[in-house]
Amino acid sequence: MKTEIEATFLNVNIDELREKLRRIGAKCEQPMRLMRRVVSEPPALFAKQAFVRVRDEGDKVTMTYKQGHNSGVITDPKEIEIVVSNFEDAVSILENAGLKGSSYQETKRETWKLGDTEVVIDEWPWLEPLAEIEGPSEARVKEVASSLGFDWKDVLIGAVTQAYQKKYPHGDSAQLVNVPRVTFDEPVPAIILGTKES
Repeated sequence: MKTEIEATFLNVNIDELREKLRRIGAKCEQPMRLMRRVVSEPPALFAKQAFVRVRDEGDKVTMTYKQGHNSGVITDPKEIEIVVSNFEDAVSILENAGLKGSSYQETKRETWKLGDTEVVIDEWPWLEPLAEIEGPSEARVKEVASSLGFDWKDVLIGAVTQAYQKKYPHGDSAQLVNVPRVTFDEPVPAIILGTKES
């Protein structure tokens, strides 16, 4: 499996980050676009900090197995990813194999490239924008983060559920995968807010 070395920084100002990226020589590979995904994390995978995802990225559709994504160690996440031809068919394969998708999720993403490193600006429902930096080594990720003005003490390593936990500390962000629809037109679910259903 491939090691995924990435770091996340929360509450970014998109316009300011774009300007900083241009200033250090990064190129925008893909402008902001809507992405959709179906995530499956049955108990056997949850126990291994793993999930399977089908994601329509705008220019391609991928199917991914990711493990160790929530350990908090930058070199722990491992993944296997393939490009597939059709989002609905890939979801159907998972469902027919017994990996029924438990959550349909939408995000917006803009992708920048700086040499061997990728910087993405992500927007998730119910969160402020965030930035992910992925590179070939922890040292390189730290170098790019520093050049963009990020302080490593503010880094978040691991799944996006940690960002939800920071914003909604009374909720159960681990249950994000069990929220049927994580979309921009849905209200924040009670389980994320930490309130009881009315």
